[in-house]
Amino acid sequence: MSIRSAAVTVLTTADPAEKVRLSRRFAEAWRTGALAGIEPPGPPVPPDRPARPDYPELRQPRDMPPRRKAGSVAGRTALIHALAHIELNAIDLSWDIVARFGAGMPKGFTDDWVQVADDEARHFDMLCRRLADLGSHYGALPAHDGLWQASRDTAHDLAARLAIVPLVLEARGLDVTPAMIRNLRAVGDDAGADALQIIHDDEITHVAAGRRWFEHVCDKLDVPPVPTWQNLVRTHFKGGLKRPFNEESRDKAGFSAAFYDPIAEG
Repeated sequence: MSIRSAAVTVLTTADPAEKVRLSRRFAEAWRTGALAGIEPPGPPVPPDRPARPDYPELRQPRDMPPRRKAGSVAGRTALIHALAHIELNAIDLSWDIVARFGAGMPKGFTDDWVQVADDEARHFDMLCRRLADLGSHYGALPAHDGLWQASRDTAHDLAARLAIVPLVLEARGLDVTPAMIRNLRAVGDDAGADALQIIHDDEITHVAAGRRWFEHVCDKLDVPPVPTWQNLVRTHFKGGLKRPFNEESRDKAGFSAAFYDPIAEG
């Protein structure tokens, strides 16, 4: 099996637990050389949309119930469920970039995004275990269906994919997660806070990979990274870049304020 075939297998697997199992198995096989290299462009082709289980019910973001405060068990459950849904999508986004763009890129590109997929699978599994501790499970609550839009909008362009997914969406996770950690610790949920701290720290390496490969693509295209990223964000990201930014964590990823500060809202 090639790494692209493995990636498409994950993308076409609906059951979340099996998606996690396959992701971790294929990542280990890639690291040990048990999986073959990337074949030239062609089949198997990644799907436009990954397979999904019957639950959770997927809704448009505007139709989601209002967020509850993290102080109650119900509020913490809703928070962890929402984060688990993000991590499930992140598994598929990582495998999609391998399948869609890996051919023709250096091996290090696939090394990085297979590792990201492995991390996201580990995160999802960790959050599911936390949901079980809270008496719930993934699929028990509705989830919003806007997360895959970034993939569809950037399926034609690696620079755009890197600009939006790791360098907007994952970078935003670096901004908002520390407050979630503080809120969970304030209500005595150290287990939940510890899980989010692991996710936050891993996401720094994911943003770093996005920045590294975005700059690689820009170098190959002979275009300047900062204005190119800003133009791609203006074109492909409709939500606007919101302050405040976690500059400490972004700097650890090598993602300087010169990229995002000039085009941020406010």
